[in-house]
Amino acid sequence: MTMERKLADKTATVGIIGLGYVGLPLAVEFAKVGYPVIGFDVDPKKVEKLMKGQNYIDDVKDADLKKVVKDKKMSATNDFKQLNNTDAIFICVPTPFSPNKEPDVSYIIAAANEVAGNLKKGQVIILKSTTFPETTTKIVEPILEETGLKAGEDFYLAFSPERIDPGRKNFTTATTPVVLGGVTPECTRQAKMVIEQVTNHVHVVSSPEAAEMTKLLENIFRSVNIALVNELATLSDRMGNIDIWEVIEAAATKPFGFMPFFPGPGIGGHCILVDPYYLSWKAREFDFHTNFIELAAETNESMPYYVFSLMVRALSEHGVPLTHAKILFLGAAFKKDVDDIRNSPAIKVMEILLGKGTTNLIYNDPYVPELKVNSSTFRSQELTPELLRLVDCVMITTAHSEYDYEFIVENSQLVIDTRNATKNVKNHREKIVRLGSGKV
Repeated sequence: MTMERKLADKTATVGIIGLGYVGLPLAVEFAKVGYPVIGFDVDPKKVEKLMKGQNYIDDVKDADLKKVVKDKKMSATNDFKQLNNTDAIFICVPTPFSPNKEPDVSYIIAAANEVAGNLKKGQVIILKSTTFPETTTKIVEPILEETGLKAGEDFYLAFSPERIDPGRKNFTTATTPVVLGGVTPECTRQAKMVIEQVTNHVHVVSSPEAAEMTKLLENIFRSVNIALVNELATLSDRMGNIDIWEVIEAAATKPFGFMPFFPGPGIGGHCILVDPYYLSWKAREFDFHTNFIELAAETNESMPYYVFSLMVRALSEHGVPLTHAKILFLGAAFKKDVDDIRNSPAIKVMEILLGKGTTNLIYNDPYVPELKVNSSTFRSQELTPELLRLVDCVMITTAHSEYDYEFIVENSQLVIDTRNATKNVKNHREKIVRLGSGKV
């Protein structure tokens, strides 16, 4: 049977390698519209949870997952031999970088080898993991073609970058337009047919390299603009009489030529922090140095250290030595209203403090019950008036919506606000030190 026929009668089996923030929502979407889905992951705990209908990704509705598992539309396994039973395969594995900021594509290579070991004619393979240009054609394609099968003739290979934004409700896997570039025109056509079953809009580009570069551009654009406002925030603090938050709000009234970005304690998550280094590393292959991109990344990575210095100065003004300070962090996730702690700037600031001998650290996060920082394990503490009064400093690192900032400020001795979360607090504002507000 052709792919068209299998898609039409919903007998095409979809395989998803990597059941994290990208793979699991995608798997559930395909299962919801009626396709049999097999999810693959090397983590046996994830597989066990999914087979019980237990959800661990906020962007997936518990009821949706339970239903597709109960209806036997979706299963999970770490037996990669079952890839041979699939018609379309999405590779959604992590792409971290090394301590030296070099890309780590070992997960992609491992996934490609598993696919190659179970490759059959007619399969469509779509790489979604964020990576540098030419990964699809110079890493994945050769691994698959070692089987003797040829891309564009025997199987179909394409790249379609993920566009997941954890916690976002208005754009989901089903409603966010996707970019797609195939190794050949037929690869593009086959992959587009598959993706269109769960996505409203597919934008086709000329090659996998163009699709890979598109993803990097999207996140480097954000990295550069966030770096700009982070630098202006530190300048505003230095000047002492300018509030960068007020300036951004005023500039945003311009109906054209400006898009607001906001400063903070650093860049978190996977994409914006990691992606610029993927392109910078690849550029060196062509004797090209991405100075602008690297400067932005350097600026953003310096922010946790700037927040640390801001804290030291604020505590000093209150007569509290850093090593004796009791510090409460509000928010461990990298962004508001999610449980995602990947590359969280809150964790980075905690690491800096621990390295300086400040060990009396406490945190609260309604989404993150437990947190490991270096070799220490912390548990989220209940946010009570007694706890707020006990600590010397409250550090707002994630502006979760459910926090009552009036209550927090009223009961605290000192609040360092890195997210402008206290902008509407009316009372006791003398206790607040806001990043980029010119105070301290």
